[in-house]
Amino acid sequence: MVGIVFLTSGWNHLRDPENRSKDIGMSKNFTIFLGAAELAGSLGVIFGVFAQLAAAGLILVMLCAIQKKIFVWRTGFWGKSGTNGWSYDTMLIVMNLVILTTGGGNLLLTKFLGYL
Repeated sequence: MVGIVFLTSGWNHLRDPENRSKDIGMSKNFTIFLGAAELAGSLGVIFGVFAQLAAAGLILVMLCAIQKKIFVWRTGFWGKSGTNGWSYDTMLIVMNLVILTTGGGNLLLTKFLGYL
């Protein structure tokens, strides 16, 4: 699930970086970098290639998103509508912490290839 969330998010950043950069309040170049980082992290988590490193990178992305939501946008934990706060970002951090601390589990591509 973590991989799918970041795969779609990264794809949305890369598909239309001009409009997406306006939505998140960042430059177009940073939005492209962010999209590529999310895409790479998601593929790492999905396929189990450097899954712990990918999870650590995605945690960093989410910490930066939370920082922006709290200190720049002044968004609360749940947000004004109850769904646009940083609760979602916190959940993704915890999910990535599980991947980081467990090494991705038994379904890693690298483990599967080791069996061949």
